[in-house]
Amino acid sequence: MQEERPHILVVDDDNRLRELLRKFLTENGFRVTTAADSAEARAHLGHIAFDLLILDVMMPGESGMELAAALRRDSTVPILMLTAMGEPEDRIAGLELGADDYLPKPFEPRELVARIRSVLRRAPTEPPVAEIAEVSFGAFRFDLGRAELSRQGALVKLTETEARLLTILARHAGRTFSREELQIELGGGEAASRTIDVQVTRLRRKIEPNPKIPRYLQTVRGAGYVLRPD
Repeated sequence: MQEERPHILVVDDDNRLRELLRKFLTENGFRVTTAADSAEARAHLGHIAFDLLILDVMMPGESGMELAAALRRDSTVPILMLTAMGEPEDRIAGLELGADDYLPKPFEPRELVARIRSVLRRAPTEPPVAEIAEVSFGAFRFDLGRAELSRQGALVKLTETEARLLTILARHAGRTFSREELQIELGGGEAASRTIDVQVTRLRRKIEPNPKIPRYLQTVRGAGYVLRPD
């Protein structure tokens, strides 16, 4: 089943390589999410439990090494580092920071797949975390599995984008999401930031007793949006 395939996050600022890895790994039975830098990776990591991370060492801003070190403070997610720096000291530095494996560029794609499977076999298995099936707020109930909103048993029509937005917020009710995080999850680019505000406004019209004074889908000034169920 598709949901049982290992989910990999590929973090690399090289657009061409990122897309090649997404295509090749998908063809080899993995679910793949991509990020162009550490900031985008952190947005995904905030609410998706990945089975393995592939991190490029050299990226603008926070490097792959820095991200790996930060993640290791509170996460055991397997990490495979990619780098054009193939010197032994670089490999050792990555492993000392907590990476599970290290592959220098250029590499043979089949070797990458073999290393991924090897790392996954070594990774400790954890019992699955129970998924939240439903969130209630006021007279509304939102079924996360079906992405269906109902009011006192009657279905409320949502657009595809509204349903995806409500799913993100409901699955992590009480957590504030920035506009940037939401636009990444909804697949928008930089020009789509104001689109988030529009979608929130439309959603509020459907779930709030008074959309101008929202009770459930609240704005956190300077931070973003949060869903606060009853």
